[in-house]
Amino acid sequence: MTSYGLYEELHALIFEVAAQNDKIGPLEESLKWGQPSFTPKRKNTGSSVRLSKQDDGTVGMFFICTTKLVDRFKELYPSAFDYRGSRALMFVAGQDYDREALKHCIGMALTYKLKQ
Repeated sequence: MTSYGLYEELHALIFEVAAQNDKIGPLEESLKWGQPSFTPKRKNTGSSVRLSKQDDGTVGMFFICTTKLVDRFKELYPSAFDYRGSRALMFVAGQDYDREALKHCIGMALTYKLKQ
């Protein structure tokens, strides 16, 4: 798989998570810092998730650092992902990742503003 194929796979996974969770609903896609960003269309539902192909061939999934979401992901899944600071999960084409854990993390971001 190429980084483009990985990007497309992660993009589809974000929409799959949204479609499987009635609390999230449809997503709005926009550009933030030149990167595709996905946010629930319903106001006050969740935080954005951004995707970006990097120059080194990896694909980053970025979260707003002030949410502390990535810190929570590290607590729940300490060795599941390649974490970059408090902002991102990094993926390499052809390397396996924990799909169910990633779906949970995406869901946490897209429902971040809801009272749990």
